[in-house]
Amino acid sequence: MIRIAFCTALLFLTQLANAQSAKKPLRVGVVGLVHSHVHGILNKAFRQTGQTDIEIVGIAEPNRELAERFSKQYGYPMSLVYPTIAEMLDKTKPEAATDFGRIVDHKKTVEACAPRGIHVMVEKPLATSFADAKQMEALAKKNNIQLLTNYETTWYGSNHKAYAMADKEKAIGDLRKIVVHDGHQGPKEIGVNKEFLDWLTDPVTNGAGALFDFGCYGANLSTWLMHNQRPLSVMAVTQQIKPDIYPKVDDEGTIILTYPKTQTIIQASWNWPFARKDMEVYGQTGYVFTVDGTRMRIRLKDEKSERNAEATQADAPAADPFAYLAKLIHGETKPDELTSLENNVIVMEILDAARQSAKTGKAVLLKQKL
Repeated sequence: MIRIAFCTALLFLTQLANAQSAKKPLRVGVVGLVHSHVHGILNKAFRQTGQTDIEIVGIAEPNRELAERFSKQYGYPMSLVYPTIAEMLDKTKPEAATDFGRIVDHKKTVEACAPRGIHVMVEKPLATSFADAKQMEALAKKNNIQLLTNYETTWYGSNHKAYAMADKEKAIGDLRKIVVHDGHQGPKEIGVNKEFLDWLTDPVTNGAGALFDFGCYGANLSTWLMHNQRPLSVMAVTQQIKPDIYPKVDDEGTIILTYPKTQTIIQASWNWPFARKDMEVYGQTGYVFTVDGTRMRIRLKDEKSERNAEATQADAPAADPFAYLAKLIHGETKPDELTSLENNVIVMEILDAARQSAKTGKAVLLKQKL
């Protein structure tokens, strides 16, 4: 009896220890502070009381002045800051790294993290070229790490509800047209900080202007809705409406993707009168529009007019990307298609072709796999 009781107690303590271990925050290293989306993770880690999703164990940022400025703003100690990725990774041993640096540097982050077995989440888009994306994909697969791309729109309940209506419920019939609008008045116009503006408006460090900055959203959502089907062709037109503000890059871009029976139009702009991230999905028998993260407009077969609908945060895979990252790495949720590597390599193929099309004025035909 004593032996049975001892074994039972030991089993209970083991289960309790495992449960407590599973609840430990994900150890995260932040790579770069020059992307303004970094405020999301800094706010969550250092200001959101009671959150147990993540713990920032180190920050790699060579710009000491920028790191000190954010240290004063968020209250983190400067002892967390390291001048290089390698030093931060080796000294702090994070489970995952979140990249808030220049898009062109995403590959360097993967090159540093993958051999160390550290998972990576980068801000959208995945890379500045399709070639870099393929190299990053190979590194991630070779070292068996998660390589995710974060988009704000992944956490919109409206997008997931629209997908469910189109795909699982078949409520609007076969897809015929997808129209995605993304952008704002312009990065300088909305007052992004200098460190962000400097690289965002450089074609080498960002890949393009609005074409990449906001065209990636539509490519990501279209690839998702089309079940990772690559388009047959990519056609893009770009403009410099404000060359005095953005002399090196486009500030207006439109991309047309053709599929066998569907067409996607992506409207990416730094010239919208207001910030927007919305989508129109048309089927043979109805349509569903997303207005923002929750609001929707729907019209189905035999309905005489459209109606409003509401999605909730519960329709999305998680409340925010970092909560999702922690659950994924700890095995508490399944991979999300919008953040997936497979989707985002196709996104980069589309963006690379769009950049080429805008330069040549010709549609780019994508080679189809046999």
